[in-house]
Amino acid sequence: MAVMRQRRLPQGNLTLELPIKELTTSSYFSGDRRSRFTTSALPPAPASAGFSGSEHRLSDFEKVKVLGRGNGGTVYQVQHRRTGSIYALKSLISDGPIRRKQVSREIEILRRTDSNTVVRCHGVIPTPSGDVALLLEYMDGGTLESLLAARERRPFPESALACVAHQILLGLSYLHSHKIVHRDIKPGNLLINTAGEIKIADFGVSKIMRQPLGPCVSYVGTSAYMSPERFDPESYGGKYDPYAADVWSLGLTVLELHLGHFPLLPPGQRPDWATLMCAICFREPPELQEAASADFRDFISRCLQKESSKRWSVAQLLAHPFITRRDLSGFDQFREIISPLVTNAEP
Repeated sequence: MAVMRQRRLPQGNLTLELPIKELTTSSYFSGDRRSRFTTSALPPAPASAGFSGSEHRLSDFEKVKVLGRGNGGTVYQVQHRRTGSIYALKSLISDGPIRRKQVSREIEILRRTDSNTVVRCHGVIPTPSGDVALLLEYMDGGTLESLLAARERRPFPESALACVAHQILLGLSYLHSHKIVHRDIKPGNLLINTAGEIKIADFGVSKIMRQPLGPCVSYVGTSAYMSPERFDPESYGGKYDPYAADVWSLGLTVLELHLGHFPLLPPGQRPDWATLMCAICFREPPELQEAASADFRDFISRCLQKESSKRWSVAQLLAHPFITRRDLSGFDQFREIISPLVTNAEP
């Protein structure tokens, strides 16, 4: 059994809270959304990533407000002084070798990705302190976590959940096909906009698998969403498969949106590390009510197999009936859930 020791429940990485000012879908898609910029100090990006050689400076932007804070830095909503375009600016504090490695890895992954399912990076900007900041596309709906909180943790309808799960799976499919494992999938790292898009963000603890299923055993991420084999590889599959671990986190995320609270603990409970580890490794996922469809119950069970080898892959889940039979009206339903929260936000 993995060595147990008292830990504080990690606060996770930076998340974007619901914005105050309204940003319309048309303004979100306008401007230079698909352009990317980098500083000359960085190595050239792969041609497929579409980076431009242009540079940005911090002085080009005006801070509008703070969107989120974390141990690694702060995320701001900023506006380009000349064009008026809105972005999210994520500061990255690299105080120490571990943080410097995480910052370097996050930048490398963002430079490698070019997908509508992954938050887009428009630039890497040096700061006066010697750190860097990421200029990211601004997602005006916040995160799935902030959306659930704004709904007072009322569960999402199943039809909307099928469309949510489909989008997250598409993002994981893209990442996994490029040998990138996220290692911290959770509602707070899934950004949304009022167009109904969901994009995977926050790659500080992610990893590029240089070799198929090579070493990837470090204890990183948010404990609540870690798979059993992260705590005890020998008891749950014999090894840690980071691709399967992302699937477990996906299953917990979707189930949390269905229940309105973290699935493995009573509502509102914030446990210490040992309690959380025991819940993940030894407690079974809650039985879904009969109102849940058979397809949904089976989908969740395929994600939350304790043994990683029995978990379905992302490709298999994309072909699951819960996804393939989804009612496309669920996408409109999901947009309706998001829209009032942005429209009615305090100016």
